[in-house]
Amino acid sequence: MARQLRFTGTDSKIDGCPALHTDEGTGEIIVQGTPITDPADLAQLQHFGPDEAAVAVPRELLVNWAPKEMKRVPELVDRDTFRRLFETFEHTAWRLETRRGYASDRQDPDYQAFLATGSSPCDPTEPWFVNIRAQVDAGKTVGRVRIADRPPTTEQLFLLDYSRHNAASGEDIRYLWREDAAGLPAEDFWIFDSRIVALLHFDDEDNMLGIELITEPAAVVRYCVARDAAMHHAVPYDRFAAQVAATD
Repeated sequence: MARQLRFTGTDSKIDGCPALHTDEGTGEIIVQGTPITDPADLAQLQHFGPDEAAVAVPRELLVNWAPKEMKRVPELVDRDTFRRLFETFEHTAWRLETRRGYASDRQDPDYQAFLATGSSPCDPTEPWFVNIRAQVDAGKTVGRVRIADRPPTTEQLFLLDYSRHNAASGEDIRYLWREDAAGLPAEDFWIFDSRIVALLHFDDEDNMLGIELITEPAAVVRYCVARDAAMHHAVPYDRFAAQVAATD
């Protein structure tokens, strides 16, 4: 079935090329321009598929005629897709944790062992640790900043104790008191390669309801700004554990 295309605009004063059209059915933008065919040029394009075409257009065409506003439809992904991000990221994976507890932790046998003994066990052959070690060994960086209450909740104390296992696998684990986290978003999210944000949605019982991927550059930048601020103020987990112990 043929697309229903609407001419959007052109900066050309002569032949109407390059130009933009809008697909009335899907909202997609069709870019009309000069094809890029030189193999040396095509080889420099990232994420370029064999069935895709590249065209060159003046920057002014996009500035003047591309849509300036869009109602963003959340892109929700399943957990398998989310897990693959930890295997396919190229440089960095980083998380901000802001909740006072997580239902998944309370259901973990390691949490029950922590309640009973004050120390959390760990199986280094768990898939998470195996993958993180492989990524770090490949030269990639994995880290997170956790926000803690004063005094920390039982769940936060469990994660603080468990941080030594994360660190042993190569993660950079840091902490920040909640009163020092003013200005940071009250959200949990992962950032992959500073270009993909996985926003984690929870209910009031701390169950994760869904995972939303955000790739819109301006939105991603806002989360990267929060990451930089959190990393600037946070301290390594072992130093933070000493602070907690000193207040007991």
